[in-house]
Amino acid sequence: MADHRWSTTPTPVGEVTLVGSDDGLCGLYMEDHRHRPPLPAGAVRDDAALADAVAELRAYFAGELRDFTVPVAVSAGTPFQHRVWEALRTVPYGTTTTYEELALRLGVPGGARAVGLANGRNPVSIVVPCHRVVGAAGALTGYGGGLERKRFLLGLEGVRAPGDDALRLDLAGV
Repeated sequence: MADHRWSTTPTPVGEVTLVGSDDGLCGLYMEDHRHRPPLPAGAVRDDAALADAVAELRAYFAGELRDFTVPVAVSAGTPFQHRVWEALRTVPYGTTTTYEELALRLGVPGGARAVGLANGRNPVSIVVPCHRVVGAAGALTGYGGGLERKRFLLGLEGVRAPGDDALRLDLAGV
């Protein structure tokens, strides 16, 4: 197995931790991220090794990047989860899809719940845009980084959640 490296960077949604290997980015976690695993055994801090991912993340938050190009190399997860995570990468910037629509695209009618569970285990949030998946009526539902962060990320991309008068980020209670 490739050696793992990690770095942190401040963002508008709080500090994020990035984890990478020789093959690419294998983790991107926000503070208090649900399902956040510990750093891989033997991982070392190496800001230079993750500089490209950090640069793309900063460009995304500055509104200058719509599509991430850093290689993603996730080894954890089931084959179904990997299918869901690959499908997430096809949801365009500034748009949303529903769990059911994603399930149908994957050929799993009635599989919205399974897609939602896989979506919630996405280890490379933001880069693999799980925040672009919403409930059937467009409502914001579950997000590993918290709904306020999901709302902020969608707002950054120009998407308004139903009932939102103003998109904001209040991390005081996060």
